[in-house]
Amino acid sequence: MGSPPPEDPRPMRPVVGIISNSHLINDEYPAHAGGAMNSAAVAHVSDCLPLLIPSDPSLVAVDELLETCDGFLLTGGRPNVHPEEYGEEATPAHGSFDRSRDAITLPLIRACVERGQPFLGVCRGFQEVNVALGGTLYPEIRELPGRDNHRMPPDGTLEQKFALRHKVTFTEGGPFHRLMGAREVMTNTLHGQGIKDAAPRIAIDGVAPDGTPEAIYVRGATGFTLSVQWHPEWNAANDPVSRPLFRAFGEAVHAWAARDRRTLRRA
Repeated sequence: MGSPPPEDPRPMRPVVGIISNSHLINDEYPAHAGGAMNSAAVAHVSDCLPLLIPSDPSLVAVDELLETCDGFLLTGGRPNVHPEEYGEEATPAHGSFDRSRDAITLPLIRACVERGQPFLGVCRGFQEVNVALGGTLYPEIRELPGRDNHRMPPDGTLEQKFALRHKVTFTEGGPFHRLMGAREVMTNTLHGQGIKDAAPRIAIDGVAPDGTPEAIYVRGATGFTLSVQWHPEWNAANDPVSRPLFRAFGEAVHAWAARDRRTLRRA
């Protein structure tokens, strides 16, 4: 009889569900897509297992996702949250939509807040958190008096498009200030929409120089709910702002997974 195979010394990493976006490969083949930099940030900085979620309620259910994943990365995406989700009519300024993603992410966010399950919101994900809890959005920030153009530069390399473009100022003593160790940081900016009315439980903890909300969390939530309007997944392992954000998210996901494992052992 042969000897049993050696045990793998590596501990199982907790699972982070990464919200995907609808995509057409070669403009014809439907796909669920996620940026490689999202997976890299989750795997290498948060030290979690990245799992791409098809954001389609005909394929997955919120309850299944909550039990399968330990935390969630609410990614950016070109389509916007449909304005019907916050009581407004769609106009050309609102751009394109992904109703299937709306149907998954908005109830998922509410369930995570209730359960204390961690999530990190990025760009569209940041906006989804506000809408899920009762807030509204502006369709186009750059058209507002006194506001800057926060959209992605139309030309240039990825390095140029994701370059640091403006400061974000955090609330004195708030969670972002404590996490970053600084009240002002530099970030990229690649979004058209933004928060109009913050939901009752949303705390705006960081703003751009033109007053645009850039960092939020959910008041009274027991879990990790930090969300940002910029894209911290870019250069997440090296950027001094992105790295602590993804590490803190990873720590929260690891803590949730450890709690679940303790519960299973007692059962």
